[in-house]
Amino acid sequence: MSEISPTPLESFIGYKAQTGMQCGNYSIDIPPLQEGEQYRFHFDATACVGCRCCEVACNEQNNNPSDLKWRRVGEMEGGSFPDTLLLFNSMSCNHCVDPACLIGCPTNSYVKFDNGIVFHDDPSCIGCQYCTWNCPYGVPTYHAERHIVTKCHMCHERLAIGQSPACVQACPSGAIEIEAVNVAEWKESAIDEQGNMPHLPDARLTHSTTRFTLPENIPETMAKADEHHLKPAHGELPLVFMTVLTQMSLGAFGALGIGDFLSLFGFFEPDWMLAALVMLPAALGLPLSALHLGRPLKAMSAMKNLRTSWLSREAAALGAFTGLMSLNVALYFFEVATPIRLVFEAITLLIGLYGIHAQAMIYRIPARPSWNRESTNRKFFSTAYSGLFLVALALLGMGSSASAMPLLTLAMILAVTHGFFTFDAHNELKSSSIPQLQKTLRLYRERFSALQTLRWGMFAVGAFALPLLTMLFIVSGLNLASLLTLGIALILLMLSELMDRFLFYTTVVPLSMAGGFFVGTQRH
Repeated sequence: MSEISPTPLESFIGYKAQTGMQCGNYSIDIPPLQEGEQYRFHFDATACVGCRCCEVACNEQNNNPSDLKWRRVGEMEGGSFPDTLLLFNSMSCNHCVDPACLIGCPTNSYVKFDNGIVFHDDPSCIGCQYCTWNCPYGVPTYHAERHIVTKCHMCHERLAIGQSPACVQACPSGAIEIEAVNVAEWKESAIDEQGNMPHLPDARLTHSTTRFTLPENIPETMAKADEHHLKPAHGELPLVFMTVLTQMSLGAFGALGIGDFLSLFGFFEPDWMLAALVMLPAALGLPLSALHLGRPLKAMSAMKNLRTSWLSREAAALGAFTGLMSLNVALYFFEVATPIRLVFEAITLLIGLYGIHAQAMIYRIPARPSWNRESTNRKFFSTAYSGLFLVALALLGMGSSASAMPLLTLAMILAVTHGFFTFDAHNELKSSSIPQLQKTLRLYRERFSALQTLRWGMFAVGAFALPLLTMLFIVSGLNLASLLTLGIALILLMLSELMDRFLFYTTVVPLSMAGGFFVGTQRH
């Protein structure tokens, strides 16, 4: 193996060693890993002085910008004068036994080496940032300049030649070490005693391997230094549009199938134009989702990990759903027999239902408590009610008001259900004792109160007031007025659902370690 040239940091460390200045461990003396063992970090909180040399060394070693940190130092304080405690936590990747980043990655960009290191393969990453959501410790970070996610790899190239990672080398108090751990023994019992630290998610979530040495008699309450930090998460506008539009298509396609079935009994028979219309929202929404990616041209590789990634399953299922809907347009255009169409539509609908289920499961992750609730599944499926309003509007435009009336009635009933689910999800926040859910409620109240009020106002007018007026116009024979009224209602409903989905993303508060007083650790 070729010799690695020393970095400026290593040269400085060598200088300190020659002159007798105190420095961190430059080399390591770890015996070869035995069967069932892997490398891990050991952090001694009794030795850490909070100097953040480890942060600087890591960034220099890996050529990262100053605002992107693979290793972070958090602060906690507790007790009462004069018995107070200031506690630091220096943490990078925990190189978990069951890493959530690896399990959820749609492109298989994560690899767990035989020595336990969780490694990120940069060239295959598409920058979807799903791993940054999944990791309960907030380890993977998005590198905006490179348009990919990056993370700590324990300086594996240094370990290979007997050198310790940059953070270990730079620590002046020797608070960070590399050691071997027997995975089975760690998971069985030791993880509960040595794998946890105040204000750090439970190590058993992913079987984190980092070992912590803590001071004795820690105060019962330790407050995060960054507890006062609370900021909205990223709005994820491409995903806002994609999720709402695909869910609308699901409802619209269901209404199309019902109409096709009822046509056997003499009711209005759908045609290829209506079939094309119900496909349109999904056909627009899916490509928009690529704008969320750091590397949108590699979007198709998001289906690599169907075995464990819900994101891969969603991409495959909703892609198939949209493709099958386009074939369904052809069946209508060439006037294929209705029974054949019904079988095809049933298969397409089942795939669409699975696609929305997979879409909801993307967000059912422990690292994001406000998403990890049954209300997410209910919200995503019940948003399909908006598709029924779209079909009803199309029926009015085609002069079939008799078919539009019962569909409007069903749409309003489903809208009531959707409204109840949405209200219940928000009400759940008020009774929760989970800190992240309490902060989500604070964001709703302190940052987005006006937007939420506007959303509910539009929903009430669009889902009930204007549809009832539309039905009155239909009964009165005012066809143009009914068409315009329902068109306005649909616009208001769309805006309402887009606002609600925007709030879904911006009010999420993830699990995370404690941060610094001046800079919190909320990274979205």
